[in-house]
Amino acid sequence: MIQHFFDPQTMDIISRLVVALFLGMIIGMERVWAHKTAGMRTYALVSMGAALFVIISDQMIQQYSYFTGMNPLYLVGNILVGVGFIGTGLIVTRDSKLMGLTTATGLWVSAGIGMAAGFGMTKLAIIATFMTLFIFVVLWFIEEQIKKSDYFKADYFEDNN
Repeated sequence: MIQHFFDPQTMDIISRLVVALFLGMIIGMERVWAHKTAGMRTYALVSMGAALFVIISDQMIQQYSYFTGMNPLYLVGNILVGVGFIGTGLIVTRDSKLMGLTTATGLWVSAGIGMAAGFGMTKLAIIATFMTLFIFVVLWFIEEQIKKSDYFKADYFEDNN
């Protein structure tokens, strides 16, 4: 019984889920480091959950492809709707400032990474993870330097006009 659980197809599914979980977790680690609300567990769950739904869709295509009018890929499209719903709950306005938008979009990208891992596109998932970390880390430092510069302060424009 147990040997059937670890057949090549099941091991492939497990590896896809592990890749999605791990890559989502890596992005979540940066979010924890940046003191954001959604962290390692949230990003790992979103990424792995997206991979899970893609794998389900993939399995449904293989099993039910002979049924006309049934398209299991609708499940994949609805992942984006579900993650969008979660992301909407993270976006708030506080003191006329928009908060949580980067976290929401990070979760959205994490879902895409999970979808790529779910379809077995491991290289794409890894590349997207590193690009996401580049955005979260490197671009954050660049933004902070821009914010600190006098050129972008409102006083600069008022004094020099």
